[in-house]
Amino acid sequence: QVQLVESGGGLVQTGGSLRLSCEASGGTFSMGWFRQAPGKEREFVASLTRFGSGTHYADSVKGRFTISRDNAKNTVFLQMNSLKPEDTAVYCCAASSLFAAQTDSRNYFAWGQGTEVTVSS
Repeated sequence: QVQLVESGGGLVQTGGSLRLSCEASGGTFSMGWFRQAPGKEREFVASLTRFGSGTHYADSVKGRFTISRDNAKNTVFLQMNSLKPEDTAVYCCAASSLFAAQTDSRNYFAWGQGTEVTVSS
């Protein structure tokens, strides 16, 4: 059984940084980060392949966010820099059994509970 546990969320001012972590148990998979802001649909943020060779980013976070992984620690990271109020959301990590980095949430089979990120203006 795959379990995903996120951490690292919090309150930060505009322009600040946070690093989210997602610890996975039960295997090594292609991973993704998604977010859902209040009153909005869940949206794709970033993803990477099982060994980190391929990544995808949403246009809204390109150049500001970096997804990476440490397979020795079964952990995936999302480094978020230059944060904006519109980045405020609950961030969830997810696991996919497909080889390529996935942007569609339907291609993920396991999800964490999420960690909340609030960016104050």
